[in-house]
Amino acid sequence: MNVADILTEGYSRIQETVHEAVEGLAPDDLHARLDAGANSIAWLVWHLTRVQDDHIADAAGTEQLWTAQGWAGRFDLPFAVDATGYGQSSDEVAAVRVDSGDLLLDYYDAVHAHTLAFLGTLDGPALDRVVDEAWNPPVTLGVRLISVLSDDLQHAAQAAYVRGVLERR
Repeated sequence: MNVADILTEGYSRIQETVHEAVEGLAPDDLHARLDAGANSIAWLVWHLTRVQDDHIADAAGTEQLWTAQGWAGRFDLPFAVDATGYGQSSDEVAAVRVDSGDLLLDYYDAVHAHTLAFLGTLDGPALDRVVDEAWNPPVTLGVRLISVLSDDLQHAAQAAYVRGVLERR
């Protein structure tokens, strides 16, 4: 396996988990919160997709699909267009509402395809490129890609957990 193949395998696991968490759920289940401060499946999937879109677009030197493909307008959320969910309040979490899981999955799948296309261009030396000098040590592309992979898998697993709890109620 080469670098692109390994990363593609990891990012594909996010896609599998996102689909398992969302497919077939009614809007009420997508928006359900296990307690007043918990994240909903809709928010978790929207957030993980926004983070991946933001970070991959930055690394690839492209515009985020959120704006380039009009996803911001389709979701019509009451946030700034550059919001990714980071640091949002409980009220903002509750504001992420969709009519069906299809919107979440379609946006995620578009970002996933963009991610895989970018990953396919990478080789080992590309991972050493510094993409964020705001940290000490500066963040390389390899570290950024693993950070997104880890964060997104955690959020996808949280969404799957919420679904499991809802299904046992």
